[in-house]
Amino acid sequence: MYTIFGYIQFKSFSPGTESAGVLLFLEMNNKEKLNAPMWVKNYADFLYNFALQRVNDEEQAHDLVQDTFLSALEKMDTFEGNSSELTWLRSILRNKIIDFYRKKASSRMVKISQDADEGVSDFFDENGIWKEAHIPKPFAVEGHDRMNTKEFYSMLAACMKKMPGLWTAVFTMKFMDEEKTENICKSLRITASNCWVVIHRAKLSLRECIQRNWL
Repeated sequence: MYTIFGYIQFKSFSPGTESAGVLLFLEMNNKEKLNAPMWVKNYADFLYNFALQRVNDEEQAHDLVQDTFLSALEKMDTFEGNSSELTWLRSILRNKIIDFYRKKASSRMVKISQDADEGVSDFFDENGIWKEAHIPKPFAVEGHDRMNTKEFYSMLAACMKKMPGLWTAVFTMKFMDEEKTENICKSLRITASNCWVVIHRAKLSLRECIQRNWL
């Protein structure tokens, strides 16, 4: 077990800075002192950006990272050294992000299929053919250069922000984290059919949003 000598103090931080601080000193089994501020200095920016890409909310990303550090301090005796500190911290953060997704998704579960099916009708006619106003346009990119621009990803983030929380969660886990469908369903407590409906609806919504605002 750990004997806490000091206190915890979180300060605001932002990408590219090391202004955050956690003041905590621990002694493990009277052997080695562990200096938790190194976590913040070394990993805060990475974890913040990891969270921000997935929740698309700066304040929420800050909160999730702070919760991650607190949880890590409480679970230090479970760290077996089979992975790096960063991998371990990221796994804790990832679980917290999934919990955040699940809470946002719970309010949408009742009408998920109905809403998604109705949304699809915005893009297709009764024969399943693209409506003229929504026919996909080519992105007209040269190689992959433009797709890697800050402008594109800023637009993608803005479009994802407009989607319901469940759609963002499913889309992010599927295409950013490359999670298997069965893991997404288990984590978010949704059925496989609902998952695929959401993926289809989210892809249509994002494409339409990007076409309208970026191209």
